[in-house]
Amino acid sequence: MTNIRNVAIIAHIDHGKTTLVDALLRQSKTKLSREVNDSQNLIMDNNELERERGITIFSKNASVVWGDTKINIIDTPGHADFGGEVERVLKMAEGCLLLVDAKEGPMPQTRFVLKKALQMKLKVIVVVNKIDKPDARINYVLDKTFDLFLELGADEESAYFPVIYASAKNGLAGEKPDINSMKNIDYVFESIVSLIPEPKGDPKNPLQILVTNFSGDNFKGRIATGKVMEGVVKANQEVILINRSGSQKKYKISSLMGFDGLDRVNISEAKAGDLVAIAGIPDVNIGETLADITNPIPLPLLDIEEPTVKMTFAVNESPFAGREGDYSTSRQIRERLMKELESDVALRVSDNPDGTWEVSGRGELHLAILIERMRREGYEFQVSKPQAIAKKVDGVWLTPYEKVFIEVPEIYAGNVIQNLGRRNGEMRDMKTENGITSLEFFIPTRGLFGYRSEFATETRGLGIMNYNFLDYRPDPGKWKDKERGSLLVHESGQTSAYGLSGAEERGILFIGPGVEVYKGQIIGKNSRPEDLSVNVCKGKQLTNMRSAGNDDMIQLKVPKTLTLEESLEYISDDELVEVTPKNIRMRKKVLDKKEARAKAQGMK
Repeated sequence: MTNIRNVAIIAHIDHGKTTLVDALLRQSKTKLSREVNDSQNLIMDNNELERERGITIFSKNASVVWGDTKINIIDTPGHADFGGEVERVLKMAEGCLLLVDAKEGPMPQTRFVLKKALQMKLKVIVVVNKIDKPDARINYVLDKTFDLFLELGADEESAYFPVIYASAKNGLAGEKPDINSMKNIDYVFESIVSLIPEPKGDPKNPLQILVTNFSGDNFKGRIATGKVMEGVVKANQEVILINRSGSQKKYKISSLMGFDGLDRVNISEAKAGDLVAIAGIPDVNIGETLADITNPIPLPLLDIEEPTVKMTFAVNESPFAGREGDYSTSRQIRERLMKELESDVALRVSDNPDGTWEVSGRGELHLAILIERMRREGYEFQVSKPQAIAKKVDGVWLTPYEKVFIEVPEIYAGNVIQNLGRRNGEMRDMKTENGITSLEFFIPTRGLFGYRSEFATETRGLGIMNYNFLDYRPDPGKWKDKERGSLLVHESGQTSAYGLSGAEERGILFIGPGVEVYKGQIIGKNSRPEDLSVNVCKGKQLTNMRSAGNDDMIQLKVPKTLTLEESLEYISDDELVEVTPKNIRMRKKVLDKKEARAKAQGMK
């Protein structure tokens, strides 16, 4: 196989890039070893969290053969919180397919990934997907996409982009937006082969492989995935690993693999431009170089945007500690966090003197996904409220700012503007068209904490909000204290309907009857600003008199069950989220109210 094309598929969340990859794999007659005959299953979304959320979190690649050309397809995340993943996988490609929804057009997250692709001078082909939608507005979408290219500083060649019209769900694509004239997805393959340039590397040059990802294997150990930038690599060859500090170490490749469909297959050699998986180098990390043994030349290290949000992870110290998790010790949690560092270049982990860990990432979602994955793997721990990471520039402390894009029905725009203003947001643009108001804000990252669930409520679930990192600016200050208190458990025990009925009058409950709780646990939101301890475990006192009713007759409202992300948004600086495989609980850092008060007075 002499011809190679490496193409990344980039898009906003839910615009259909993973669905398009599935259509390409199925129609190319690629051999699929997995059970993917069910058309409802997305082949590339093979992670449980990805299937649940309908988004791509982890980049992955597949390979198909079209005529005499091998096409390596890279499916990338669409959310800015996974920017580290996007940047490194784009290094593997010479071109990309930019998917835009035929109704929605280019969205804010499209901006983030497209900006990176244009900076890397990749050839961009625009795919207008979902043209079979009854409310598709193709001309509007193309105009908006062109405006976006110009706004991002695209040169003349990039701005006049080629266009493919498609319905990925139906496996159709064509040169014109007429779905009835389309027969299959072949036009996408033809466009890739004719428009995406071949890799620039020369097989005659000294070997250079850029490591962009890796995975573990029970038999082969760590398997590094990367692109052969220059030269030729062969099975059982000796190579030099050049790490991030510049030191060099010799290794022998124990297994050289290429990609066939979604599978890794053993190969004897690979040349410049191809994507490979290599076993036998246990110390390799993302962004490092595997080089020729006689003439080792390092490649430029991957430059990843700095984290903007941090949280404190700690061993679970609640009264229920150790009951529900398989891994709950300090050593086990630290090992898991350090393991994540190896595959997530946008994550940072540092040890604190008190035995906790400061974990930093690109956003709340970035860290929430890590917490959820650890929870499902059997880990038990507790985490603090997310905080924005300040940065000192020329002796002045600056805080990260986000550029927020919002689309809401016009009747809810006033509430959104008012609430973001209270959170130190600065409105930069406002447009209303067909009853939909588009807003653009600059707001401190801290100002967005806890706003997503509030936004969903105040727009009745009809609003769309996206944001990208803007820059660092002086902190505006004037931050208001929390406007709600928490309902706290007065004494440990099991909740009763009778006890909860009294607490229900005080605010919104998060749990129902028959739940085991401990003193200091948060079980509801108080309607007033202060915290309030309530006895939710007390039962109705028995007397000699006949009672007109019992617990069975008490009617409670359905409790508001908070997700992990909602819990992280809800808690204050003096509160924690306890995370276990079975439960997500919120609690005070100091469980005893008197002790907490004494501690607070002592700190003053």
